[in-house]
Amino acid sequence: MKKIFVDALKSGGTVDEVFTLSEKNLAQKRNGQNYLNVTLADKTGRIKGVVWDDVDRIAAGVHSGDFVRAKGGISEYRGKLQFVVRDMTPCPADTVDSTDFLPATGRDVDKMFARLVEVTDSIENPHLKRLFELLWDDEHVVRGFKTAPAAKKMHHAYIGGLLEHTLSMALLTERIAGHYGGIDKDILIAGAVLHDMGKIREFEYGSRIDYSDEGRLISHIVIAVQMLEERLQRIESFPGELADLLKHMIISHHGAREFGSPEPPKTIEAVLLHYIDEIDSKVNAIREFIAAQDTDERWTSYHRLLERHFYKGK
Repeated sequence: MKKIFVDALKSGGTVDEVFTLSEKNLAQKRNGQNYLNVTLADKTGRIKGVVWDDVDRIAAGVHSGDFVRAKGGISEYRGKLQFVVRDMTPCPADTVDSTDFLPATGRDVDKMFARLVEVTDSIENPHLKRLFELLWDDEHVVRGFKTAPAAKKMHHAYIGGLLEHTLSMALLTERIAGHYGGIDKDILIAGAVLHDMGKIREFEYGSRIDYSDEGRLISHIVIAVQMLEERLQRIESFPGELADLLKHMIISHHGAREFGSPEPPKTIEAVLLHYIDEIDSKVNAIREFIAAQDTDERWTSYHRLLERHFYKGK
């Protein structure tokens, strides 16, 4: 049973514990000798590490994604903790509790999923109703929605994050669709639920959260369109225009080509979906960033991706 977690590590301490090996990169010193940069993780966080001695043996014995037993000491390097690893060996997956290593939503997954089904049940369009019946009858899809993260790092980057993000967006669509006249609420709800479902396969989340080969090669946008098309083929006389509008919701939800969308939003519903996604992802990311600050300062440290400090108040 794991006893020491990343968030409890302190400079000067010694460690003999199991972690997930998130990253492993072999490098060379100026004298040509090898050293190993690693990132070790558990559900509470990540710590950078370095292996100076017996590098070739250790590097050959472990792989990214492995559970590993790491022994060494904690020091401080450039203002951050660093794990100086003396030895590291693979640890069989069946000897560890995976819940110790992957961060997870603090919300009730089954209740969230039941609420999401309630939202899709409110759809009136009979073709879309049939689409979601097929989707929720697929055990693999349901299991994926309940467990997949919504990202590797930026937002909802934890087990159940995809479901939490999707439900939050679906509930926002209900409110926003009622505010503006002439909105096709059914398509907006469908887009909110379908837009990120490719992340079920874009990520691997057994011992760590990382991109799958399929995710790196194709992306969740293309995967989601494929998943949608597979189910549309099973629905008799599904309207072609409606199918195109649904696919457009998926491929345009990043908002612009430079952010990964093949096309920018070209319907009111697609524009709304993009901004709903932006609202929910950014609010979650900022809240997670603020919560991770361990000082009593009124301002956070600098957020590199969002390029600003955030005010926490007193």
